[in-house]
Parts: sequence; C-alpha cells; structure tokens
Amino acid sequence: MIYFISDLHFGHFNIIRFDNRPFISIEDMDTEIITNWNSEIKDTDTVYILGDVSWYNNQKTYEILKQLKGKKVLIKGNHDKLVQDINCRKQFIEITDYKEIVLDNQLIVLSHYPIMFWKNQWRNVIHLYGHVHVTQDYDMLCEFIKMAQRQGNPCRMYNVGCMMPYMNYSPKTLEEIINCDKT
Repeated sequence: MIYFISDLHFGHFNIIRFDNRPFISIEDMDTEIITNWNSEIKDTDTVYILGDVSWYNNQKTYEILKQLKGKKVLIKGNHDKLVQDINCRKQFIEITDYKEIVLDNQLIVLSHYPIMFWKNQWRNVIHLYGHVHVTQDYDMLCEFIKMAQRQGNPCRMYNVGCMMPYMNYSPKTLEEIINCDKT
C-alpha cells in the first residue's frame, strides 16, 4: 500500500499551539504520531512524507525514524535539515524536492509546498502538499480552489498535513484522503 502524510514536526513544541494540536507536550504528540503510524503501516508499505519531519537534533530524529514502519520517501520541506545527516538519510529510500508518481493510473504531483498551477492540473491530475497549516495561507488556498471549481476547472489538491482533521495524525491512502477531504 501507498500512504501520504506531511508536517509531522516531531519535537516542535510551538506547533502544538500554532496548529491547536490536542497534545499537552511534544512527548505526547510524538508518541501519538508514532503509535498511529505503526498501527496503520506495515513494513512492506511505502509512505511519502511531504516535508517537515522533525525539529530534533540528528540523533533524536534518527531514533524516531527507526521506529516508523514501512519504506519512507521524503519530499523535503523547509524544516528538513536532517537530510544532511547520513544516519537519517539512510532511513529513506529516496529524498527529493518534488516528485510525480502514478498510482492506479492516476498521476499525482507531490510537493511540500502547495502549487497553484501544477502539471496537467486541468486534466484531473492530483496534487498533494503540506506546509500551509490551519492559517490564513490555508484559507487563501481554499478560496483559490473554490474559485477554480466555480469556473469549471478541476482543482484536485489536498493538504496531507498530519494536523488536518481527516489525517488525524496518521498516514492515509489516496482514497482515504480524497474521500475525507472536502477542500
């Protein structure tokens, strides 16, 4: 199976307040995300992480990555300095800035950052992204999506940030994302 998630922010205390995440500490948040991940993911599954994995130092990040089941692909985000550490790098089967994949004959564009106009957007290609949390930026992006749809253009873009209600701090399949997300 193939799964997607973004903006884990392991070890980032301020993200709890910023995203209004339902955790009292970073330890609580980290444990919940690791538990959710490992209850869903098998070692044979592939998880695309669309950036912003960890705020911890390299050693602590490595220890967390080792706990996460599955084959991990990192689409780098603005907070992914960990990719400079050889041990952390070895926890991923691939690290890149941008990726296009085909899943069940569906082209999917993967980027940490939302792209307003992506390859073959008007031909029903799906774009998965993170980066914009529950902020004014996300609200503006939702308005863009609605405007495109009102004009009859498909705008199939989905925020896979773990803090989104439909993500519930757990990797999700494309089908789960599409069926749960309404914006």
